[in-house]
Amino acid sequence: MINSDLGPPPAGASVPATGPAKFATVPVAAFAYVPVVAIVSALAGVLTALSWRYGFHRDELYFLVAGDHPAWGYVDQPPLTPIVARATTAVFGDTPAGLRVASTLACAVTVLVVALVARELRGGRRAQVIAAFSAATSVFVLAVGHMVSTSTFDMLAWVVIAWLALRLLRTGDGRLWVAMGAAVGLALENKYLVGILVAALLVAQLALGPRQVLRSRWLGVGVVIAAVVAGPNLWWQAAHGWPEFTVASGISADDGLENRLLFLPMQIVYLSPLFVPIWIAGFLRLWRDPELRWARAMALAYPLLCALVLLAGGKPYYALPLLLVLLAAGCEPVARWMRDRRRVWTVVAAGAVTIMVSGLFSLPVLPPNALSVVNAINKEQGEQVGWPELTSAVAAQWAAIPAEQRSRAVIFTANYGEASALVRYGPRYNLPMPYSGHMSYADWGPPSDAADGPVLVVGLQGDDASEQFFTGCRQVGRVDNGEGVDNEEQNAQIALCSGTAKPWSALWSGLRHY
Repeated sequence: MINSDLGPPPAGASVPATGPAKFATVPVAAFAYVPVVAIVSALAGVLTALSWRYGFHRDELYFLVAGDHPAWGYVDQPPLTPIVARATTAVFGDTPAGLRVASTLACAVTVLVVALVARELRGGRRAQVIAAFSAATSVFVLAVGHMVSTSTFDMLAWVVIAWLALRLLRTGDGRLWVAMGAAVGLALENKYLVGILVAALLVAQLALGPRQVLRSRWLGVGVVIAAVVAGPNLWWQAAHGWPEFTVASGISADDGLENRLLFLPMQIVYLSPLFVPIWIAGFLRLWRDPELRWARAMALAYPLLCALVLLAGGKPYYALPLLLVLLAAGCEPVARWMRDRRRVWTVVAAGAVTIMVSGLFSLPVLPPNALSVVNAINKEQGEQVGWPELTSAVAAQWAAIPAEQRSRAVIFTANYGEASALVRYGPRYNLPMPYSGHMSYADWGPPSDAADGPVLVVGLQGDDASEQFFTGCRQVGRVDNGEGVDNEEQNAQIALCSGTAKPWSALWSGLRHY
């Protein structure tokens, strides 16, 4: 749409009957269905072909266990991702490949929507194709598309919300608030991070306009829909004392300084260094181009969002989905620049380099024993290696416990990844269900006080920590993933303790941690 305060609408522009009188429709190019769908299909094919590699990520194992404990919420996340994980494996198989059908589909739709964003911002067919290709080959999109994570669906939700917001601003059709409300509500059922996106977009819209869209009666309808969709989880969080904020504050306390120092470099790396000129061009185009003045607030929203993430000490990738919108905005200038055929080969070469580098850092293409090359940039690669080996190491020490003591013995782990791996792979060794005080495992209950026998403790660091809760502890083993991958569990201690310092029910609150 075009704000009438900036001058009369272009010749031939029509005013929609359902929209405010101050908005005029802006024509958009035809959608480049064939090439965009080809890119999306190729992406889905690559992700599917590699989906079985390495194994489950620690978070994926956790989502599957959480899905077996259905609830309106968990201390560290809303319920959507565990629900999706359980539903996907029920349909496509309880394997990494079966689970990752969900992430593949979410990633493919994300790329499709990024192309639609480029189209909404008056990008022609070539610009739409460049946008789809750029999104499909970025480090961040590939990384979260390979495995199921809350960020996978958060990325999709953000670009959908941004696309709907741009359509609303272009057309002035207030009914789009309904769809935006539903999208925000679903996003809140996955991750609360969408709240800072909504805040940034709202402040930017109030500052730069056009403000007419905020006076639509449909805005109230959208707010109600968002509240209804997100309501059950928000109620759960309120009833449990908002543990999600405790988790978030812990992330900030532990990693806040590092996150702030790495914020700008990681913005560049996670998307792709070769894409920096494109998203900078997109920001400048949104800010300066008179034809896109109606979308200027989207440019301001990005630095506002970055400020909020930096203030909170959040992780650098939190702002990445909105950077995809700036990337889409910059694809039309690139398309114009490529009209000189001599420059096409420069773009083709840059695209080939991007594919190789992004694939190397995001996808499981290297042998596991070579992952040290990429772990510094994307440590999530390494977190997909070694879970069966961890379980085997624990099983060996469990077998060393005298048979007559095992009925009263307990396996206790330091974190949810270890516990979830034992849930997944433990049955093949006849291991009992493990316990942990980490995240939602603490809510799933302590062992019975009658379990007063030996405790096999996995991953707890430091003798003082062990002696505070357990007695007679001695190290009996270490975890070795067999590939030399320096991940979080490599060389984790396995200790055998003679018992607990107090009954489990008395210890449990002290063992809870985030």
